[in-house]
Amino acid sequence: MDASGTFVTMTGGGQKQDLEPVFHMGKTYLYSYESIIVHGFPDRSLAMAGVRLTSQVEISRVSHSDHLLQFCSQIGSPKLEEHNGFWPTDPFIPSSRLSETLAACLSQPFKFEYTEGRVGSIFAPGGCPILCINLVRGILNMMQITIKKSQNVYELQEAGIEGICQTRYVIQDDSKNNRATISKSKDLTDCQEKAVENLGMAYIRPCPTCPLKEKNIKGTVTFIYQMKYGDSGASLTSAMSDQVYQISPFNEPNGAAVMEARQQLSLVDVKRSPISAPTSQLQNQGNLHYNFSGELPQMPIPLVRIKNPDLQLTETLRQLVQNNEKGATKEASAKFLQMIQLFRVATLDQIESLWLQFVNELPYRPWFLSAICAAGTTDTFRFLKQKIHDEKLSIWEAAATLPLAFHFVTPNKQTLEIASTFLTCPQIQKIVLHRIIVYLGYGSIVNKYCAQAVLCPNEPLQPLHHLATEATNKGDAKDMSLALKAIGNAGEPASIKRILKFLPTFSSAAASLPNRIHADALLALRKIARKDPVKVREITLQVFMDSTLAPNVRMVACVVLFETKPALPTVAALASSLLTEPSLQVASFAYSHMKTLAAGRIPQLYKLSAACNVAIKLLGPRLDRLSYRYSKVIQISDYSSQYQAGAIWRVYLMNSPSTMFPSDIITKVRGYYANTATDIIEVAFRSQSLIQFIRKQNIPFAEYETYKTLKELGKLLLGWKELPPEDPLISAYIKILGQDIAFVDIDKDAIQQMMMSLTGSSNWQPVVKKVVEEVQRGISGQWALPVMVGEMRHIVPTIVGLPLELGLCGAVVAQAAADVDVKVSPPVSENFRPSQLWEAKVDIHADIRPKAYFHTIAMMGINTQYFQSGLEFRAEFSANTTMKFDARINMKEKNLKIETLPCHQEAELAAVRSEVYAISRNMEEEDSEKKSQLLPKGEIPSISDHLLQSKEGSSRPGSWKQSSILNVISKGYQQGSEEAHHNSAGRRFYSRRFCRKFESLGCSTCLSIKSRNSAFLRNTYLHKLFGEFEAKIILKPVRTDADIEKIQLEVQAGSKAASKIIEVSSSGSKEEGEASPYENIQVKLKKILGIENVFTAANKTRRRTKRINREYKNADTGLWAEPRASHLSSSSSSSAASSADGKEPGNHHRTNEIRQSGKKRGSKSSSRSSSGSSASSKACSSSSQDHSGDRHCSGDSEYSNQQANTPVYQFLFKPADEQDPGGEILNISISSSSSSASDEGISRATSQPKFLGDSKPPILAAVLRAIHRNKQPTGLQLVLYTDIQPKRWRIQMFGSSITGPSRWKLCADASVINYRRVSGSLKWGKDCQDYHIATRIATGQFAAYPAMQMKLEWLKVPSIIRTTARWLYSFLPGAAYVLGFSQRQQPGPSHQATLVMALTSPRTCDIVFKLPELTIYDRAIRLPLPVPSHPGIPISTLPSSDWKVFSQATLSIIGSLKGHCTVFQNKITTFNGVQFNYSMPANCYHVLVQDCSPELKFLVMVKRLKESADLKVINVRLASHEVDMYVSNGLIQLKINGVQAPRDLPYTSNSAASMLISSEKKGLALKAPDYGIDKLYYDGHRIEIQAAFWMAGKTCGICGKYDAEVEREYQTPGGYLAKDAVSFGHSWIISEDPCAGACKLQHKFVKSEKPVSFEKTATKCFSVEPVLRCVKGCSATQTVPVSVGFHCVPADSALSLDGQPRLDQKSEDVVSSVSAHTACSCQQQACPA
Repeated sequence: MDASGTFVTMTGGGQKQDLEPVFHMGKTYLYSYESIIVHGFPDRSLAMAGVRLTSQVEISRVSHSDHLLQFCSQIGSPKLEEHNGFWPTDPFIPSSRLSETLAACLSQPFKFEYTEGRVGSIFAPGGCPILCINLVRGILNMMQITIKKSQNVYELQEAGIEGICQTRYVIQDDSKNNRATISKSKDLTDCQEKAVENLGMAYIRPCPTCPLKEKNIKGTVTFIYQMKYGDSGASLTSAMSDQVYQISPFNEPNGAAVMEARQQLSLVDVKRSPISAPTSQLQNQGNLHYNFSGELPQMPIPLVRIKNPDLQLTETLRQLVQNNEKGATKEASAKFLQMIQLFRVATLDQIESLWLQFVNELPYRPWFLSAICAAGTTDTFRFLKQKIHDEKLSIWEAAATLPLAFHFVTPNKQTLEIASTFLTCPQIQKIVLHRIIVYLGYGSIVNKYCAQAVLCPNEPLQPLHHLATEATNKGDAKDMSLALKAIGNAGEPASIKRILKFLPTFSSAAASLPNRIHADALLALRKIARKDPVKVREITLQVFMDSTLAPNVRMVACVVLFETKPALPTVAALASSLLTEPSLQVASFAYSHMKTLAAGRIPQLYKLSAACNVAIKLLGPRLDRLSYRYSKVIQISDYSSQYQAGAIWRVYLMNSPSTMFPSDIITKVRGYYANTATDIIEVAFRSQSLIQFIRKQNIPFAEYETYKTLKELGKLLLGWKELPPEDPLISAYIKILGQDIAFVDIDKDAIQQMMMSLTGSSNWQPVVKKVVEEVQRGISGQWALPVMVGEMRHIVPTIVGLPLELGLCGAVVAQAAADVDVKVSPPVSENFRPSQLWEAKVDIHADIRPKAYFHTIAMMGINTQYFQSGLEFRAEFSANTTMKFDARINMKEKNLKIETLPCHQEAELAAVRSEVYAISRNMEEEDSEKKSQLLPKGEIPSISDHLLQSKEGSSRPGSWKQSSILNVISKGYQQGSEEAHHNSAGRRFYSRRFCRKFESLGCSTCLSIKSRNSAFLRNTYLHKLFGEFEAKIILKPVRTDADIEKIQLEVQAGSKAASKIIEVSSSGSKEEGEASPYENIQVKLKKILGIENVFTAANKTRRRTKRINREYKNADTGLWAEPRASHLSSSSSSSAASSADGKEPGNHHRTNEIRQSGKKRGSKSSSRSSSGSSASSKACSSSSQDHSGDRHCSGDSEYSNQQANTPVYQFLFKPADEQDPGGEILNISISSSSSSASDEGISRATSQPKFLGDSKPPILAAVLRAIHRNKQPTGLQLVLYTDIQPKRWRIQMFGSSITGPSRWKLCADASVINYRRVSGSLKWGKDCQDYHIATRIATGQFAAYPAMQMKLEWLKVPSIIRTTARWLYSFLPGAAYVLGFSQRQQPGPSHQATLVMALTSPRTCDIVFKLPELTIYDRAIRLPLPVPSHPGIPISTLPSSDWKVFSQATLSIIGSLKGHCTVFQNKITTFNGVQFNYSMPANCYHVLVQDCSPELKFLVMVKRLKESADLKVINVRLASHEVDMYVSNGLIQLKINGVQAPRDLPYTSNSAASMLISSEKKGLALKAPDYGIDKLYYDGHRIEIQAAFWMAGKTCGICGKYDAEVEREYQTPGGYLAKDAVSFGHSWIISEDPCAGACKLQHKFVKSEKPVSFEKTATKCFSVEPVLRCVKGCSATQTVPVSVGFHCVPADSALSLDGQPRLDQKSEDVVSSVSAHTACSCQQQACPA
C-alpha cells in the first residue's frame, strides 16, 4: 500500500540521490537476518522469556516490480532458539525440531512487489502456514521506505505490518562516501487501520477521545537504514529495527511489563546467479498488513498438540470425569480448558460421534455440554441447535446451555443464520423460558456481529422487528416486552422506527399500552445511543417534556437522555423546564440525577459533569429539600487518577403517585479502566399494586351500598371518573455486561398458575404437604457444574511477524455430593395440616460435600499453535468442606440435637494461590516445557557483576545480542537494583501463620499466608502481584488425652432448659435431674455455672473501678493503648485528659480543626448554625487546679453568647434520666474526676451484681461438647435468662466450660430501663474478669435538642481486637473526608468512643463522633425520613419517665408515612401537607375524601351548619353503613344507618371488614383499616382523617389525592387544575334536589360579562369549569370572587349556554374573575306541592 497523507516539513535540503533500495536484475542479494523477542520486566534481576530466529535470506529481482525472497536451505538456517531464565546468565537454547518445522514452510521462495522502496502484494506457496507468511512480512516490513527528495526531516502516514501509522523520517547524507543513514520512528498508538484483534471484549467500550496518558498499552518502533548509492542506484547494506511495547495493567509508570523486539538485516554478498523460479503456483496473501487467522484457535493455555481430535476428546473427557470423581478439581479444570481447545478444531461429525458415545452416561453430560458452549464455533453451535430440536436435552440442561452458547459463540454470518433458526424451532417456542433466552441471546449476537461490520445489514434485525409487530397486533404485552429487550440487546439505529411505535409521544396507538411497555421502549434506546446519540437525545427529550405521560416513563426517559452525554445547551434546557414542571416526582428525579452527575469525578463524564454543575445553579434550593417520598438518584463513585480506574454504583428510585415507596428501582454498577467503560451488572425491580397481595382480598366491596352510592355520586360531579384498575404485577430484569439475559413478569394469574402446576390446587396447604413429602424422600447424588467464565484476548503484531498477545481465560468448577435422609414422625397423612409440624419429630442424616474451584490463566507473550513464549500468571481459588452430621429436631419439646464426627485428618477449607512464570513451550517438544520462577532462588547479583558482564560482552563481535538487545531492561535495572540488593533478604519473602486451637473439640484452625514477590525492586501493584502468593485456611486435629468419638450440639428452649444443663453436668444421672424442686435446680445451676465466683470477683472489681478508669485515662491517651499494671501518682491523675463529652484544655493539646466546605451536603443556613442560642441554661466549668472543687457558673446571657459561637463538638450531652430544670447544657472544661464519675456510672449500670437466675428459670440452654471414649465430655455450655417488665427489660447470658476445674467464663448483660436507656456489657476470661467491653445507649438533650448518645468502653481487650481496631481506625479520616464530615485532632479517653446524634429539626440532625485521638462531626445532616419532634423543648417539659422513647420513635416514623388531613374552622390541611383557608357554604355537603380506586370503599362528606360558622357535620359511608356525626345541644351525637347509636361505645360492625367507633378525648374516633381509614376523629370543631399508606394516590376530594404532588393539589373532580382554593373547594360540593335538600347551590357554566376582543374581533367567552350559582327561583345573598378559565369564540358563533354543552372539554383561552354564589334566598322557588 502506498503511503499517503499530509507531511510536515521540518528541515529543507537540496536535491539528493535516489535513496530507495534497488535490486538489480540477474543478481541475488544475500543477507544475514537475526531477530529477537524478549518478554520481561525492566528489572534485569527477574526472569524473562524470549525467542531468537537467525537465518540467511536471498532476495532477487525478476521483473520491474516483482522480487523473490528465499530462506537459504543450508544447515542451521533458519534456526530458532528459546531463552528462558535470567539475562544474561541463561543462554538461548536451540530448538532443532521447531527449526525444522519452520524450515519446511520457508524453504520455497516467496514473491513480493517492490517499487520505489514500498512493498506491495505478497505471494506465498499454497498451503503455507500463516505463521511463516507473517515471518516473511516481518522481513519485508524492514524494507518499507518512503523517501521525500526535497526534505531530510518529515512526517507522514506510512503503511507497515502494524497498520498505517504516523512516521517520522530523518535522513543523514554522507555524499563524500556515497552513503546515507535513514532513521524512522513510529508511534504505534497513533495508527489508522491498526492491525489488532480483540476477542471477548465486545462489551468493553473504548473512549476514542481519551488522551494517550490513560492508555495502558503503549508502543513505539524505530528503524535505522545504512544505504550506499551510486550511478546505478542505492543498495541496502544494513537495517536495524527496535520495537518496545509497555504494558501497565494498573497504569503505574514504574509498574509495567515490557516486550522488546529487535531485527538486524545485513548484506553479506551479491551473487550473479538469480533465484530459481518457484515450481508451484503462488497465491496472493495481501500486503504488509498483519494476518491474524493463524493464531486465533490457540487459547492462552498450555499447548495441546492436536493429531486426532475425536480420540483426544474421548481420552480428555474420561480423564476429566475421573479427576472430578477423585476430587482433583485442579486437574479437572485444566483438562476442561483443553477440551474446549479440542472442540474448536473438531468437526461436526467428530462431535456427533463423541456425543453418541457418552449420551447415556450422566456424569459426562455436564462437562460435554459446557465445553460445547464455551468452544463457540459454528459446528458446536449447529450441534447444540440440532440436539435441542431432537429433544435430546432436558428442559434444565437446555436452560443452562443456551445462555452460555449464545454468549460464547463467534459472531459471523454462519452462526447468525443458525441463531435465527433457534427462533423458529418448535421445541424452543413451546417453553417460555427457552424462548426468552433465545430471543435475548439472538439480540446479543446481532450486536456483536454488527460491531465488526462497517454497515450492519437489516436482515438480521427482521426476526426481532417481526416479533414486535406480531405482539402489537395481538396486544400481547409480554411479547412486546421481549421484543423490545431483544431489540435493545441488538442496539442498532435501524430499530428506532420500530421502537417509536411503542411511545405515545410519537404514536397515538401506543397510548393504550401499559406504562411498563413505554419504559421498556425507552430502555431499548440506551445501547442505540452509543451509535446514534443525537437521534436518541431528540427522542428522549421530547418524551421527557411530554407531561401527559406517566411520571415513571418520563423518569426513564431522563435516564436514557443522560446516557447520551448531552451538552450544556440540552442540560440547561432540561433544567429550565423543571422550573415549571407540574410533577414534583419528575422534577425531584431529574434534579437529583443532575446533582449526582455534577459531583462525579469520572474523566469520561467530565463534560457532562460540568454541564450539570452549571445547570443545577439555575434551579433554586426547593428541589434539594424534597424528602425521600419523591424520586431520587443515589450514586456512589470513585476514581483513581493515579491508576486510571474507577467505578460507579447508581440507584434510581422512581416513586409513583400511587405508592408510598419506590415502584421502580434500577441499580447498576459500571466500571472504568484506562480508556474503557463496562456495564458490569444492572438489576431492576418494578412493582404495581403490590399491596393487594398483602391486603385482605375477600371483602366484596362491590356488593355494598357505598359502592352504588359512589357510582351515582360520580354523575353529580362533573367529569369525575374512578381510577383505572391496576392489576398486581412484579417484574424484574437483570443485565450482565450491558445485555439483558433474563426478565420475569409475575402477576396474580402467574402465581395461581404456578401453584396449580405444582399441586393442582390454588391452596397453600397442598404446597406445604408436597414439600414435606419431597423432603422425606431424601436427596442423593453427585453434581458438577463446569463453566468457562470468560476469555479475553488482545493481539497485536510485532515487527518480527510474531503476535504479541495479552490473554486471559478462566474456568469455574462447582461440585457437590449429597446424601440426605429425612424422617418425620408421625408421617404425613392424607388429612395433613401445616400445624401438625409443630408436634413432629424430625431425624436428619446428612453427608454433604460441596466444593468449588476457580482457575484463571493470564499470559503476555507469543501464543501460536507452534510455540509459546512469555510471562504466564496463574491464579486459583478453592473451597472445600464436608458437612456430615445427624440432627434430631423435637418441635414439641423445643429441642435440637446435632451430632458430627471430629476432624481426624488435616483438611484445607479454602485457599488462594497465584504464581508467575517465564514459560517457553513448543509443539514439537511437548515434554520439554521450560518454566522459570520470576524471582531467583539465590541472592541477586551485585551491580558491579552485571556491569562487568556488559563490558566484556560489548567487546565481542555481535555483542548487540548480549548487551544492547535489552535497552529498556538494562536501564530499569540500573535505577533500582541497588536498593533491591540491600533489601532483598528481608522484604521479598513473607510468611506468617495464625492458629487457634479448640482443644475441647479436638481441632484447630490455621490461616497460613506466604508471599514472595518483586516489590522489593519497585513498590508497585504489578511487582506485588508478580511472584508467588498462597493463603489458605486449614482445619486439622489436635492431640488430646482421650480420643473424641463425636461432637454434639444440643439446644433446649423452654421450661426444660435448666434440667438440660444439670443433666449434662451430672453425666446423665436420672436421680438428680428428674423431679427436683426449683430451689434445688437453682442452686445446682449456680454451682455448675460458677455464678458465685463471677459475682464475688465482680464486687471486688467494682470497688476499684474509679481508680482503674483514672489510670487508663491518665496513663496513655494513645489509641487503644495497652493497660499498665503499675499505679500512677496523684500528680499525674490531676492532669487527666478531658471527658469525651467536654472540651479538652486549650493550652495542652493541638486543636487543628479541618473543614471541608466543598464536601458538605448542602448549604447550612445561619439559623441552623446558631440554632442552639435560644437555650437558657448555665455554663459551668471546674478547674483541675481548684482543690476546693467549687463550680464557677456564668449567667444566662453569657451562656447564650458562648453557645452561639461554640463548636458543636464542645456541647455536653445530658441523659434524660439525669436532667433537672437547672442542669447544665454546655460544659467547657470537665475535669478527670467528672469523666471518671461518668464512666463509673456506666459501669454501675451495666454490671449490677444481680443474677436473674435467683428469681427466673433460664429460657434457653445450649451445650457444645466433645464425647470421649474413656473420659468425661469436654466443651462449652451457655444459658440465657430474660426478665421482661413493663418499664424494664433485662437479658443475661452465661457461658462456661462443662469441665469443673476450668474458671473461664463468658458473661453478657443487657438491660433496657424506662425505654430511655439501653446498657450492656460483655466480659470474658477467668471468672469473667480478664476482658471487659461496656456500652450504653441513652436519650437526652444535646444543646437544647433531643438527642441520643451511644457510648462504648473497653477496659481491656485481646491484642487481636486492638490490632483490628487500629487498622479500621486508619481508614476513618479518609472516609470522613469523602462523606463531608469535619475533623478535629484532639486527645480523649484512650478506651472510650462516643457518638451523639441530635435532632435539630424533623429532617436534620447533628452528629458528633469522639474517638481517643479524633473527633468527627457535622451539622444539619438531612434525614431520609422526617422524624416528628419539637426541638427546643425545655427539659422540664419532657415526658415523664415512662415515656417509651424508642418504641414511640418507631411509631412516629411509621405514622409520618400515613396521610393526615385536618379541617379546623376555615383552615384545611390536605394529605400532601398543603394548607389553605376555605369558608364552606352552609348546608352543602362537600366531598372531604373518598376512595377513587375501582373498589370505591368509602366516602366522607362534611358540611357547615348555618347556625354556626365553626360547627360541622360529617357523613361517612362504609360498606353498608352510613355514619352521621354531628353536634346537638352541645353534645356530640352519632347515628348509624339513621338510627341513634347507644351511648355504650365502642361500637363494632359485624361485616367482613371491621369498623370500630369509640370515644376519644372530647369527640369520637372511627377506625376502619380494612377500608383504608386508619382513623377518623371528630369533635364538632375539628376533623382529622388518617389514611392508610396503601391508599396513596387513590383518594380524591378536598383532602387531595395523597400523591405528594403539591403543585397539582387543586384538582377538580374532572382533573382540571383550579386557579385558587375557593374554586377548588366549590368543585367538590354535591348538588342536591333544591326542593328536598337544604343546599340551594348548583354548578353552572357561565358566560363572561366582560367584553373581550381578539385582533379587533368581538368574541364571547364561556367558562370551561362550572361556577357555583343559586338554583332557579333563588337569589344570591353572598358571593365570592373566583378565577376561572374561559373559552372564547366569535360573537356570531352558535355556541351558547343552552343545553349545557361540554365546555369542560374546550381549550382555555383566557382567565378572568367571576362571582360565585355562596348563600341563597329562595322566596320565589317553585316546588311541587
